[in-house]
Amino acid sequence: MRFALSAVLLLFAAACSSGGDAPQEEVMVSPILTTEDAKDPASFAQPEVARVTHVDLDLALDFESRSVSGTATLDVLADPDADTIVLDSKGLQISAITNEDGADVPFTVGETVEGKGEPVTVTIGDARQITVAYTAPDSAALQWLSPEQTAGGEHPYLLSQGQPTLNRTWIPTQDSPGIRQSWEARITAPKPLTVVMSGLSVGEPEDVGDDRRAFRFSMTKPVAPYLIAIAAGDLEFRELGPRTGVWSEPAMIDAAAAELEDTEAMVEAAEELYGPYRWGRYDMIVLPPSFPYGGMENPVMTFLTPTFIAGDKSLTGLVAHELAHSWSGNLVTNANWSDSWLNEGITSYFENRIVEKVYGKKRAEQEAALSFAGMEEAIAENGSDAMITALHLPPEEATPDGGSSGIIYDKGATFMRTVEKIVEREKFDAWLRQWFDSHAFQPATSALLLEDMRANLVQGDKELEEKLQLDAWVYEPGLPDNVARPAESAFAEVDRAASAYEDDGTLNPELWGGWTTAERQRFLARLPRELSAAKLAELDSKLGLSETGNNEIRFAWLELALENRYEPAVPQAEQFLSTVGRTKFVRPLFKALVDQGAWGRPIAERIYADTRSGYHAVTQGAVDKVMGRDG
Repeated sequence: MRFALSAVLLLFAAACSSGGDAPQEEVMVSPILTTEDAKDPASFAQPEVARVTHVDLDLALDFESRSVSGTATLDVLADPDADTIVLDSKGLQISAITNEDGADVPFTVGETVEGKGEPVTVTIGDARQITVAYTAPDSAALQWLSPEQTAGGEHPYLLSQGQPTLNRTWIPTQDSPGIRQSWEARITAPKPLTVVMSGLSVGEPEDVGDDRRAFRFSMTKPVAPYLIAIAAGDLEFRELGPRTGVWSEPAMIDAAAAELEDTEAMVEAAEELYGPYRWGRYDMIVLPPSFPYGGMENPVMTFLTPTFIAGDKSLTGLVAHELAHSWSGNLVTNANWSDSWLNEGITSYFENRIVEKVYGKKRAEQEAALSFAGMEEAIAENGSDAMITALHLPPEEATPDGGSSGIIYDKGATFMRTVEKIVEREKFDAWLRQWFDSHAFQPATSALLLEDMRANLVQGDKELEEKLQLDAWVYEPGLPDNVARPAESAFAEVDRAASAYEDDGTLNPELWGGWTTAERQRFLARLPRELSAAKLAELDSKLGLSETGNNEIRFAWLELALENRYEPAVPQAEQFLSTVGRTKFVRPLFKALVDQGAWGRPIAERIYADTRSGYHAVTQGAVDKVMGRDG
């Protein structure tokens, strides 16, 4: 470490405050971690020398060219003798970089490195603020939808997905989760579109001529750069509570608001568990179905797929998960992608605790059991001695998209649940709340978490240290023998029904009708993987699988049917794949087809030719690999 940049938490009073009517708030500058395990190989940045602390965007949205252009003004904190700063870029067209006085400063754009983009090295001299003028013509983070791809069918739509490293395709900054930055933005868009971002709205939209309006936003808290997000379209807002609400296209607003009516109760439950919500508002936007993820925890504006809308709130664990990220992931963030479990595993544990408070112990136990099964499947698939099954990922797996969700999410949650069981809930909750408080708005590593756990939970108790097996959980593959297993009663009835079906074909539609979504998912997962066309037809007829409005159940049915070359499921799958862009659903269905060789690959090729252009770049990349198109 060349200087004490990482050692202090600085406060600049209104140094980076928004314009307009924004309150003059203090803007924090988060510390950085400079330990070896905190370095981010997915970024070109050298934050121990010079780093970005604040980003001020002034951008115009161009729906005709499908590009954004304008300026990004960056505040820099640097070693006194540093005269350069290195930024991340991927495909940005930079026309000029100037200092505080408006004078041009030299910069070079390096050679493209696969998976990382191009380093932009700026000679700043003694300047501590620079302005980058640029255009982002083909941003992988941004998806531009034609009116025909929206629910309303009249206006275009824009949505972004920046995690893990896609924001460097539309924002020139240091795109690493350990380099937290506050930000503000002025965005212009054609009327009558409304722009929302993952910051608090500042003032009212203002006319700027040329039939355009400007929208302003501010995020005074330092966040990981991947959490800067934007959406624009024909949007309507519905209030859900004193600090919660939802945006969506008008055609979806009633269904979205009904499904999300428990959000305020979820926020209250989360606060009771682990302390105050620190971001002001908790709003959400239900996006068009091309959004590649179930949800994205962008601060003050969670992005949600419409595929969670089932009409009965049975899939709102997704909302609990994204809300929990307001503590785990957004408040305390993995310093790099080798420790993604710090974001996702702790959040998955927290999600389940929120579900328990709002919806009861039975639902929470069932969803935890499904998560446990997901972990076991991932370990079985990769091998219990494979390092990819360790929570802290080895270098070859620690890429931004590396690891397995069954490990990062499910093993991470199981680890937290195991510690809770050993030390008991009251003591564990006190420690976890302390973790969030002590490391708020800071990056973290596995080593830092274990250090904190030993200092504030184990507290020198050697017997407890041995019981917890902390290092084995985090750094070793497979499962330690102290693992807390789910309650055997969680799916007792369902498992008996699945066994009866496997034994003699007994199928009870009345039981199915009374089951929860988790129970139905469990039943379908426990069915034999090889079934005849007659058996599949009976399942569909008696259980209504192809007609369900629950996308999790519909997906599970389609995957099973395609794996068995069930011809009637092909048009069902084609319809599903043409209307849903969620990678979790899309990739496995194409894989199920491709794995069927001469029967399935032509079907996959035909469907993908028609649907690929409607998917976000994240989903395209995942399916391209399945189809053998990568590279």
